[in-house]
Amino acid sequence: MHQAAPRTLRFGANYTPTRGWFHHWLDFDLDEVGADLDSIAALGLDHIRVFPLWPVFQPNRTLIRPRAVEQLVALADAAAERGLDVNVDGLQGHLSSFDFLPAWTGTWHRRGIFTDPEVVAGQEEYLHTLAAALADRPNFLGMTIGNEINQFSDAPHPDPDRITPAQAARWLERMLAACERGAPGRLHLHAEYDAAWYRGGHPFTPAQAARLGGATAVHSWVFNGTAQRHGRTGAATEHHAAYLIELSKAWASDPRRPVWLQEVGAPAPLIPPDHAVRFAEATVAAALDCPDLWGVTWWCSHDVSRELADFPELEYGLGLLTNDRRTKPVGAAVARIAGDWRGREHRPAVRSTALALDAGGTATDGAAPGRAACAPGGAFFEAWAVLAARGVRPAVVLEEHAGDPARLAGRGITEVLRVHDVIRPPSPS
Repeated sequence: MHQAAPRTLRFGANYTPTRGWFHHWLDFDLDEVGADLDSIAALGLDHIRVFPLWPVFQPNRTLIRPRAVEQLVALADAAAERGLDVNVDGLQGHLSSFDFLPAWTGTWHRRGIFTDPEVVAGQEEYLHTLAAALADRPNFLGMTIGNEINQFSDAPHPDPDRITPAQAARWLERMLAACERGAPGRLHLHAEYDAAWYRGGHPFTPAQAARLGGATAVHSWVFNGTAQRHGRTGAATEHHAAYLIELSKAWASDPRRPVWLQEVGAPAPLIPPDHAVRFAEATVAAALDCPDLWGVTWWCSHDVSRELADFPELEYGLGLLTNDRRTKPVGAAVARIAGDWRGREHRPAVRSTALALDAGGTATDGAAPGRAACAPGGAFFEAWAVLAARGVRPAVVLEEHAGDPARLAGRGITEVLRVHDVIRPPSPS
């Protein structure tokens, strides 16, 4: 029977600079960065996720600015001085509703960012350069290719570069290989927003997320319809992160593949500020009840300054700390959780009951045309939420694996349920 290997959990924050947000790269101030990192380290966190702005670092396809790379390394060194490890997202890409693409990919130079040979070669060199610059830093965790860059490949983006799943896979493999060449043996991965799990026909697939790279990243945001349908205290809302963690395992080839809850936050007004502590405690507790969890990285470290315009309202208040570096109640809650787990092994009980998912296609092709069933309101999502509300602790297995004794035993699954076992269809009138 599968027994998850014990892990030491990681707790961190996605670093949002207090002065200038991610535009701080234009006026980089190491003293300001150091003050931000002091406030993060004071929470007892052990890592940060860092976001270079792609157009600032590579303003021309053949110009990767040496000074920008030096500043990234200086930030990583400042983090090391405070006991913080660093993951670097390369292709930004998309952040908090804003797109940051270099001029050499748009307008008069418009070409597909996933398929054009020159653009892809430029991306490859850029990721390799960042990884290589940090390869000798002991606190460098590795690269994430980019932040939810899959949003550029499909609707609802207003101007997507449409590709096929095969093209997405080739692009991911090439970008990950560039990171590995730059910094061999580090944790290199990719991260998508939840269309990869929930949107039928989306070119970035669950199989890619669960098989390519050193870990599976999930980004849990309950404004995707979950909190609207289930409310701020519903089991589906408080277990949404755990659901994505378990859903990812259905497609994983390795039953012990680590899953990183790389983004999770308490978005107002669906999660009001006076409810953020309960939401954080419930969400993180549910995630920690999932075997093979790598860690939790909260979005985000600091609130966005109200001096900056045009952000969606919810983006301003997602921090663990205020914009003047004061700890918020939700920051104190996450700090308490991190402190409680410091030095402890993470070995949750095996999830022996699984809900079988038929998302169409095959596990081999991973296309999952029926992914909409996994989204909030979909039959599979709602059945999983019912089980979670009953305290069942459901795992997820693909329907084609539900009759494979060896695969089930490898994950410790002894009971397989179907959606109709949980949610009975209405009787004919």
